[in-house]
Amino acid sequence: MWKSMLVLLLISSLVLAACGNKEEAGVPTTSDGKRVLKVWGMGGEDNAISTLIPAFEKKNPDIKVETQFIPWGNAHDKLLTAVASKKGPDVIQMGTTWIPEFADAGALLDLTPYTEEFPNLKPENFFKGAQETMTVNDQLVGIPWYLETRVLFYRTDLLKQVGYNEAPKSWAELKDAATKLTDKSKGRYGILLDSQDSAFTLPYAWENGSEVISSDNKAQFNQPAYIETIEYLNSFFKEGLTPNQSDIKLLPSFGQGLIPMFVSGPWSAYQIKTDLPDLKADQWATAVIPPKEEGGKSASILGGSNWSVLSSATNKDDAAKFMAFMSDPETQVAKYKYDQDLPANMKAWDNEVFNNKPIVQTFRDQLDTARPSPFVKSWESIGDLVKAALQQITIGGADIKEQMEEVNTGADSLLAE
Repeated sequence: MWKSMLVLLLISSLVLAACGNKEEAGVPTTSDGKRVLKVWGMGGEDNAISTLIPAFEKKNPDIKVETQFIPWGNAHDKLLTAVASKKGPDVIQMGTTWIPEFADAGALLDLTPYTEEFPNLKPENFFKGAQETMTVNDQLVGIPWYLETRVLFYRTDLLKQVGYNEAPKSWAELKDAATKLTDKSKGRYGILLDSQDSAFTLPYAWENGSEVISSDNKAQFNQPAYIETIEYLNSFFKEGLTPNQSDIKLLPSFGQGLIPMFVSGPWSAYQIKTDLPDLKADQWATAVIPPKEEGGKSASILGGSNWSVLSSATNKDDAAKFMAFMSDPETQVAKYKYDQDLPANMKAWDNEVFNNKPIVQTFRDQLDTARPSPFVKSWESIGDLVKAALQQITIGGADIKEQMEEVNTGADSLLAE
């Protein structure tokens, strides 16, 4: 708790100091008079962003973009330092789970005044789930850059052998298929469920009617809908339908048929095609995560990253222009062609590049119902509580209701900070 309060005080005090700094009024320029726009990208985005920037500079010859790329592991601390020093970038690529923390502290600029001049920034351009990551306290503080979501990967040939010509369409069918696929004599499990992913339970909880965190900011982990969800998921572990070892090598096991089903994101589709060349295209497929009841609404987790502008930015106007360019459907398609990241702008999906690609279309379908993790600044810490409890339940055999009471108490404490 003290650490979170210290971070909040640090950011808030320096944002206020930044507001009184007259030097911010001057936008830095190059020797030939171009306005400098400082952009920070994260993770492996250096090649994709660097490839797209020349097109932006060509359209805006009076702007020079200066970029810096930071590994995700260092990014949060680097952001805190940038806000504190007032020497950070104008535009920052943000992990969506960080946005509430920095927005609550006043470190992110409200972009609402720019939406009429730059319509690409308007929330209606983006998927409903992505819109949830754009606003904090009624301020527009993030513009989606790319998305990812999770779907069901499955071996079509092996499911056919147990009577499934299509993917399971309900919780009951998923459990039944996993049961029939499990063959201990061959070392085969029916499915891989990753209980150490903090987002693992969310799609099933949502499908079962649990909001996890209520609209009045109260934890719901001890409520019947969430407990019933954990009981269902834990049954796969109790009955030996999914491994609980952490050393399972997923892709080789999928290729060998030892793990015929698993839930993952678009990166796994690319890895299967490149790392499992002997696995034929008609031997595997993807489907949306099965809803609780057949014909019901599927749910999945929505990830990705957003662009934001720091409140201390010196070049706010060009920052908005840059984000509008990056959100344009044409730019989004160009990024997809470069690295296969899923476009956040819905109109980008009308491009012919997505035609006749059933694997990609599954992700497009899932994006319609995908949602971000609860958009609260303490979610990552709450997720750690859930992971620890699931470890006790799935491996240690701990009582579900007792564990969820403890999670709920801890979560409510974090939410109250």
